[in-house]
Amino acid sequence: MFKDSKAFSGFSVDDISKAREFYNGKLGLEVTKEMQGLLTLKFANGNKVLIYPKPNHQPATFTILNFPVDDIEQAVDELISKGVQFEHYNEPNLKTDEKGICRGKPLIAWFKDPAGNILSVIQKKN
Repeated sequence: MFKDSKAFSGFSVDDISKAREFYNGKLGLEVTKEMQGLLTLKFANGNKVLIYPKPNHQPATFTILNFPVDDIEQAVDELISKGVQFEHYNEPNLKTDEKGICRGKPLIAWFKDPAGNILSVIQKKN
């Protein structure tokens, strides 16, 4: 039934202007404004993600977007230079270093958008 569908996902934010600035200005993604205040993120592989405003928005408690990168150190440093703050974990099965990088397999680091949704950069190969 949906085999040939060009499905897409979406998520909510509490402030569409802050989301646009973050995803375009800090992450460098192509962001288009749609009717009714919606945003569309466009990715190099042709995928799209819809961002919609929601007055009673609750941040996702899981990772909503993963950005594969060739060099996680470089990606984390560049995002930090743009003011992005990485999450730090010190749990029995999840530990990050001073930069916020989990040095397991795969190498991964988590950060939040202005609405509190969780995103990650993940190294393609360790």
